[in-house]
Amino acid sequence: MGGQFPQLYPFVMMLAVGTGFALSRHYKSTLPIDRFGKIWIGMAAFTGAFLAAKIPFLIPGLPGFGGSEGILTSGKTILFGMVGGYAGVEWAKHSIGVTAKTGDTFVVPVAVSIAIGRLACFCGGCCYGTHTKLPWAVIFPAIDDLGRHPTQLYESAFHLSAAFIAAWMIRRRLFRGQLIKLYFVSYFGYRFLTEFIRPEAQVVGGLTAYQWSALLLVAVFVWLWRMDAARLRGEVNDEEQ
Repeated sequence: MGGQFPQLYPFVMMLAVGTGFALSRHYKSTLPIDRFGKIWIGMAAFTGAFLAAKIPFLIPGLPGFGGSEGILTSGKTILFGMVGGYAGVEWAKHSIGVTAKTGDTFVVPVAVSIAIGRLACFCGGCCYGTHTKLPWAVIFPAIDDLGRHPTQLYESAFHLSAAFIAAWMIRRRLFRGQLIKLYFVSYFGYRFLTEFIRPEAQVVGGLTAYQWSALLLVAVFVWLWRMDAARLRGEVNDEEQ
């Protein structure tokens, strides 16, 4: 049964952070950035992710997310956390004049961290799905005695799969410089679809606040992808001339 081991939640979350940190050191070892730059960018990524993940739950009356609570006790959303981490990295790079592409080095660490983090959600009994009679339905005793979609496990599997695929793409130098955007857009699409089996409140047009956010973020990151691609094509043309 899900939610049977809430005492494990902080330990699994610490494992998620520690694993992400170890993988991050490995993938960033080849970046042409000095030690201070790597630490500065890593701190900005963590801070941006933490703050952005909390923001929707700290705005009183924001439809579909939550109310005003303390920053350490309120909920958090991976959807906004991922974007906050991305923004933190871009700000940190700009602040110290780093122009090297760093996004690809974040994909595997972030994906594995979230995969483990969702296991913590399963242990704690949060982020569960809607009722279902499927064979793998899970009962969350703190909620009710009906089987529910173990959406935490679905998402854990998604991010773990994304990590393996990303590692394979990195070795084969596929989507270089754009892999982080591919990962984000894939997750936003995944989150949009799985919201249909999560008990979130519908706000407009039969969609939840998370679904509208996912649609907006897909548009933003597709635009960023196209802007980056156009810039890279311009640099290649300049070199050829």
